[in-house]
Amino acid sequence: MVIINARELDHKALNEKLRENHGEVTIMDCCGQRFIAAGMSDLSITIYGVPGNALGAYLNGATITVNANAQDAVGDTMNDGEIVVYGDIGDVAGYAMRGGRIFVRGNAGYRAGIHMKAYNDKVPVLVIGGVAGSFLGEYQAGGVIVVLGLEADGKRIVGNFPCTGMHGGKMFLRGNCRDINFPGQVTARAAGDKDIEELETYISEYCRIFDRDIKEVLDSPFTVVTPDSKNPYKQMYVEN
Repeated sequence: MVIINARELDHKALNEKLRENHGEVTIMDCCGQRFIAAGMSDLSITIYGVPGNALGAYLNGATITVNANAQDAVGDTMNDGEIVVYGDIGDVAGYAMRGGRIFVRGNAGYRAGIHMKAYNDKVPVLVIGGVAGSFLGEYQAGGVIVVLGLEADGKRIVGNFPCTGMHGGKMFLRGNCRDINFPGQVTARAAGDKDIEELETYISEYCRIFDRDIKEVLDSPFTVVTPDSKNPYKQMYVEN
């Protein structure tokens, strides 16, 4: 295993060192360096400290574990691989991701999962253990978003305007979500047995990573949100 101390390195120098290695790499004293592991595919990276914006942007198969918080745009346009964050993440996590998985133990900021899309056989998955900010899943076109709201301390599981412009993919929210105002172009319904069976594949991995009791997590109703129309913007472009 290679250990890189990032204290005196900017993001360019840090990524150059990462590209020189294969296998397992540990980054120590990380403090805001951006674009860590951008586009990388053959590394298993463990980070101590707080990485900056666009961690794992365009990630193409590498795995990243952050033992703290992470800033904005985690997994931006991610194609494959896995990102695990043991703390909270900032805004626009999973922006336009089309493959791979992101697991967040804590909370997410605004616009998580915006423009997520499926690509061929790739189905991106974003699992948030805490709560998510406003505009969750904005313009979501594919993939799966799961928000568990664990230890939410009375906060709503998502902020304002979730699923705005959603026209693909699926969202699982823990709870009955009667306090959430969903837009008219989506359908929010109680999860059935088949939904829970699918959901369990995502939650089991979350619980394995963060040492949670899956029975406890699943001991709650879940709400499934899907788009209500294949083309919610049709009226904007076609004359009646």
